[in-house]
Amino acid sequence: MATETRGYSATKDQLTKRLKRVEGQVRGVERMVEEDRYCIDVLTQISAIQAALDKVALGLLDQHARHCVIGADEAEQVDRTDELMAAVGRLMRRG
Repeated sequence: MATETRGYSATKDQLTKRLKRVEGQVRGVERMVEEDRYCIDVLTQISAIQAALDKVALGLLDQHARHCVIGADEAEQVDRTDELMAAVGRLMRRG
């Protein structure tokens, strides 16, 4: 049985590194809270984490559009486009 290739497969190492960095940032924020650091400093770090996750999400959306939507059979393109737009909508509604 063949494994389905994902749009991000070519950049999987970069994606993993970015996510590990975000994980480290989240641990840093946890430490800051444990150490009773100044609220604005904690919020600044949270903002940096959100920006990093947004960059990951935009990269995934880009790869999905290029690989999974454009690369799909014509019959699947409408459904894949609908999925893509639903994901964009979820990302935009947060906050």
